[in-house]
Amino acid sequence: MRFLNMEIDNLSFDEALERIREMAEAGGGGYVVTPNVDHVVRLEQDEKFREAYRGASLVLTDGQPLLWIAKLLGCPIREKISGSDLFPRLCELAAAQNYRMYFLGAAEGVARMAAENLKKRYPGLLVTGTYSPPYGFEKDPAQVSLIWEKIRKARPKFLIVCLGTPKQELFLWENRKELDGILAFGFGASLDFAAGKVQRAPRWMQKCGLEWFYRLCREPRRLFRRYLADGIKILPIVWKYRKG
Repeated sequence: MRFLNMEIDNLSFDEALERIREMAEAGGGGYVVTPNVDHVVRLEQDEKFREAYRGASLVLTDGQPLLWIAKLLGCPIREKISGSDLFPRLCELAAAQNYRMYFLGAAEGVARMAAENLKKRYPGLLVTGTYSPPYGFEKDPAQVSLIWEKIRKARPKFLIVCLGTPKQELFLWENRKELDGILAFGFGASLDFAAGKVQRAPRWMQKCGLEWFYRLCREPRRLFRRYLADGIKILPIVWKYRKG
């Protein structure tokens, strides 16, 4: 479905999980993105980011504000599917289907801690590797080659990439040929949540679309620009695409 400046897969949560299972079984590889307001603003300004989105195998809408906008424009989105909510369900699916997982990103030790926590929560979960790349790794061909060497040795079915936007989406797009039989997901802070390093907003705030406000209150210096200064730019974008 065309929505604002992107194409999305307008699926329910259960339908998205079934689509992911089908893609995993097909073994063709690919990557999944979960757009929010920040992504929409970036898509309007960044051609490389648009290329990354066009190359995605599945586009699942994150962020309650986008659901409100879609309803206002008369093209309702069926369900919010955030990466942070999808991640544990993927772990549940992987444990049930014996899919191997690899965690890439977050600070040193965080991915490993997340793996330990998730294996306790989902018995039988196979996390066959974790790696926290150094800052600026994407500009170092040797470091990128090392990452893919580690991933290939681990032979995952699911690759969870938590490098933040736009780095994770651009990394997956630029290295899409390496995703031979691997289904990858750009999941932002999900490893930090799973490791217990960052606390998610209370459920009622998530349902009310206030998770961004909760995170802003906890990390105002880091998130002020993304959620307020840049977030306001969604308004002219909505106006521009209102008839689409």
